[in-house]
Amino acid sequence: MLIKKPLDIKSSEITPKELYLNRRQFIASASAVALTTGAALAGIDLAAAPRNSFAGEKLKNLKKGPPAFDTTEKLNSFKDITSYNNFYELGVEKGDPAENAKYLTTRPWTVAVEGEVKKPKTLDIDAIMKLSPLEERIYRLRCVEAWSMVIPWVGFPLSALINQVEPTNNAKFIQFVTLHDPKHLPGQKPSIFGSALQWPYVEGLRIDEAMHPLTLLSVGLYGEVLPSQNGAPVRLVVPWKYGFKSIKSIVKVRFVEKQPAASWNIMQPQEYGFYSNVNPEVDHPRWSQATERRIGEFLRRKTLMFNGYGEQVASLYKGMDLKKYY
Repeated sequence: MLIKKPLDIKSSEITPKELYLNRRQFIASASAVALTTGAALAGIDLAAAPRNSFAGEKLKNLKKGPPAFDTTEKLNSFKDITSYNNFYELGVEKGDPAENAKYLTTRPWTVAVEGEVKKPKTLDIDAIMKLSPLEERIYRLRCVEAWSMVIPWVGFPLSALINQVEPTNNAKFIQFVTLHDPKHLPGQKPSIFGSALQWPYVEGLRIDEAMHPLTLLSVGLYGEVLPSQNGAPVRLVVPWKYGFKSIKSIVKVRFVEKQPAASWNIMQPQEYGFYSNVNPEVDHPRWSQATERRIGEFLRRKTLMFNGYGEQVASLYKGMDLKKYY
């Protein structure tokens, strides 16, 4: 199979795209008002919040990831990827994360690794970036609202971190925890209207999913430091699952024996299962998952099982009822 690398793609093929999809309707109204009123109620000066001074910084000494993992599909533009986001800590509208990215402070930053491990650690972001050589990988991101993008992520296999801390035999799952900073993050601010989600945001993987070579800890995209609206300074990327499994701005990694809580599963368990594998045969209760729309395209396309990564990951779920374990 011919793999089309970023260097082979003409700049004329990577053009800004029109962004036209809607947010989740069932929490939109209250949450949008909460974002604008929460700061005033809390008496916080948002303009004083520090900015991410590392945005746009080029990452050096990148190598190409395994060619077999790269999709050959056309990349979305940098503008697409950084202006149309789901990051509820920064707002529920698709444009809110880019607008509010300045409120996320990414240095200093540490990630605590704890639980069922022989060598618990607390690593700063510079140490994390040195755990393994940085690779560029072209992965799809599939969102549950039936839209998708193709993104040149920069990062390294999560297994590099897992091997450093040496999980015990009791470690069956990993829970990830994102930053909780209601003083600065608009979506987490207290409000009389409540909140879109329980904070901090949490997600989880089975240990074999986490060890799979496709599972990435990302620190950048398009060869640059990860922008705040995309989950800086470090986020998870699990390309065969829906995008909300790829937790952003990670501050804690816990190795646990029992299946951990996951934010959307807590919020709407009848709609969002723990596994959250892309499965076109299992509809969301409020829309079909059989087709998707690539950002920047008008026509819909057929949704692929496991987001097109079935050859690599289907064996992880052998014998499982994927409609029950959705």
